[in-house]
Amino acid sequence: MNILFATLVDINSMEERGIYQDLARELANLGHSVYIVSPAERRYKKTTKFFPCGSGGILKVRIGNIQKTNFVEKGIATVLLEQQFLRAVRKRLLHVKFDLILYSTPPITLAKLVKYIKKRDDAVSYLLLKDIFPQNAIDLGLFSQNSLIHRAFRKKEREIYSISNHIGCMSRANADYLLSHDEFINPDKIHVNPNSITPRPLSDTVNRNAIREKYAIPIDAKVFIYGGNLGKPQCVSFIVECMKKHQDKDDSYFLICGDGTDAGILSDYIKEYSPRNVRLLKMLPKETYDDLLSACDIGLIFLDFRFTIPNFPSRLLSYMEQGLPVLACTDISTDIGKVITTGEFGWWCESNDPAEFTRVIDKICEYETDMLCEMGRHGRQYLEKNYLAEQSARIIVDSTAK
Repeated sequence: MNILFATLVDINSMEERGIYQDLARELANLGHSVYIVSPAERRYKKTTKFFPCGSGGILKVRIGNIQKTNFVEKGIATVLLEQQFLRAVRKRLLHVKFDLILYSTPPITLAKLVKYIKKRDDAVSYLLLKDIFPQNAIDLGLFSQNSLIHRAFRKKEREIYSISNHIGCMSRANADYLLSHDEFINPDKIHVNPNSITPRPLSDTVNRNAIREKYAIPIDAKVFIYGGNLGKPQCVSFIVECMKKHQDKDDSYFLICGDGTDAGILSDYIKEYSPRNVRLLKMLPKETYDDLLSACDIGLIFLDFRFTIPNFPSRLLSYMEQGLPVLACTDISTDIGKVITTGEFGWWCESNDPAEFTRVIDKICEYETDMLCEMGRHGRQYLEKNYLAEQSARIIVDSTAK
């Protein structure tokens, strides 16, 4: 079948690695023609253009700046995105009749495109629910529950749920939240379709010491790495408080690799305190980041403790792929901590107590390397059993079969 896949992720090739790229590739491997609609943000000075790829292709659509920008610019660009995607599809993909339209949140503002394809082609619609907005913004205090902006976005959210024939949720808690808070949704629409990847084989030729020397990382310390966005959802001020609690210790080293709207909070802390065991790196290319992961010991996940929605960050998969145990420091709404602890590949603590974070870090530092490696193997096995892109692709195809 012909599949239209609309996403906010900047995809330039079907050979790239990531949860959406891997999923699209697995759908193509199943014999389907996949057409990706992906943004080209204004900052990159690119125009709307279609690139053929296999039996499908990638339609890059020029939009406003959405990633790593202020809330106002992001909000305006998100609202305009719907019309920009629709206009590009009408113009560039008019000749293709689609059987399925696949799309993810964020954003929640693609209803016009979905309704257009459903009506024009009698297509089935499938939502990959990766974000519950606007409630996440309410949780973080970005706007009020009673504000006009909340009511406007809530209307958009209800619309995208209503027009979706199927909704794939990241976890069981994610699905249960939707069922309990949006009772207008037909429960038969909702099922679990988690974040997934096509993992690379583990390498047994990695020179950990050489990689550590390259980045001036202590050879003997337990290295904790966080890789990803540094914005409001991660509560960077809390991360800083955690680093302060541990900054004078020599048995641990914290490597923060990422960027985002609140990265300055972390860089200001490093400039002021000059901690000897904390380093901030800019976002690295995927292959370089994976090599760096292979020289680390434990992956970190941070989520603001105020969240009432069950987030499930996809960065977990990178740690599991590399065979690293994971420490998740999160709110109590997500079930990511339950997955990690029951799968026996890591630890969890609530993200409102830096002293508790420190106690867990001290406990981990007492582990022998062999014990950490064994936990990392459990994570890799859990990934291969539960989070493969091929499995996600088959869930989509099976659930949308007419």
